[in-house]
Amino acid sequence: MSASARRLPVVLRNRSFGSVWAAQVLTQGAGRMFQVGAVWWLVGYAAGEHRGLDSGLFLMAGTLPPVALAPVVARIVARRSHRAVLAVSASAAGLVAAGMAGWTYAATPPVAAVYAAGLALASCQAVFDPCLTTSVPELVADADIEAATGFELSTQSLAGLAGGLLGPLLVDACGIAGVVAGSAGAYLLAGALLSATRFPHRATPTGADGPADQADGRAARPLRAVLAGLPFIRRVLLCFAAANVFTTAVYVVMPLYTHDVLHSTGSTVASLEAALGAGTLIGSFTGARVPGRPTAIGAACLLLTGAALALPAAVPGRIAAPAALVVAGWCVGVIGVRFVALFQRLVPAADKPGFFAVMQALLGATFPVSSLLFGALGDHVPARALCLLQGVGLLPVAVALWWLGSRGDAGSEASARPAARTVAATGGAR
Repeated sequence: MSASARRLPVVLRNRSFGSVWAAQVLTQGAGRMFQVGAVWWLVGYAAGEHRGLDSGLFLMAGTLPPVALAPVVARIVARRSHRAVLAVSASAAGLVAAGMAGWTYAATPPVAAVYAAGLALASCQAVFDPCLTTSVPELVADADIEAATGFELSTQSLAGLAGGLLGPLLVDACGIAGVVAGSAGAYLLAGALLSATRFPHRATPTGADGPADQADGRAARPLRAVLAGLPFIRRVLLCFAAANVFTTAVYVVMPLYTHDVLHSTGSTVASLEAALGAGTLIGSFTGARVPGRPTAIGAACLLLTGAALALPAAVPGRIAAPAALVVAGWCVGVIGVRFVALFQRLVPAADKPGFFAVMQALLGATFPVSSLLFGALGDHVPARALCLLQGVGLLPVAVALWWLGSRGDAGSEASARPAARTVAATGGAR
């Protein structure tokens, strides 16, 4: 490959990865647009005095599938063609959204139907996300793994920018019908794009009776044994699961803060979502360049995130809140790049399908708790107090992550550090 080609971002010089990345942008953007739009529809239009609880229940329904389906997802990802799994899950979500769109254009759907649609779309995404993460080594060369990880994680911020911006605006302009129709089109386009994409580094296909041995010669272990054999990573994941109780509550708190404190409309919700997404996007592309061990970086970012999320409680207004969310988003992006890249290098290839399904389930297990807890509190506690609770709750988690890195377990980080420097030298996530 020529030197000029090597200087291009991996998403441009690797057509297969670029196509899959674009499909991920479409699917996660569609899911985010539906989620944010539905929450604003519940808070601003459909719900009554229990708008906090109703929106919390909706978000809880959307976060249950990654937890409940983890063992099933791990088997599907390990035994089936990853391209087929990605294409089918995206297309299935498109068909669900298209059916819901037809209903919403005919009549205003009951709240229960919106909950059911959110549950179905989240189930498809629960299959798509860990499969995509597992597929990265099949799409790019080893030297590009960290750069590709940065682009993969940046998709979530692009989804936040696009979906978070469009969802509330479409609800204000077209009602819930416009949001569902837009999501259906994006899902179906992603399914078509994935069906036409080749995976150039694909390993030997697995059989119907189970996964074949991977490149490192190891057979996949049962799900229970995956994390049991990775004590350092297991403790890191527990820290982030605890952090998610407070960070993911932002999706409940933002609409309530807009409605109760700023007394504004969907355009303000859209601007807050866009600020969070922009910060995460920047963090995804700059995370590989932040110096230091992942645990030290993660602890510092959690402290900064806590301060940012608490800022709107002390300084309410339309400038402080977006600025705080940009900072919080940047921290989330940096943490994601550094730790997912670390996991890609430390987890044996044969264990990756099970590991990433377990990782999604473990991190996602706190989402229903967070959504229900902060949603219920939102009906009784001022939104500014919820912001403060988010910030304070992250402090002990940051201390725990720093303590973890200061122990002997930190040797696991050092074992992956030379590879990370090699990737940065070849271009990184440009």
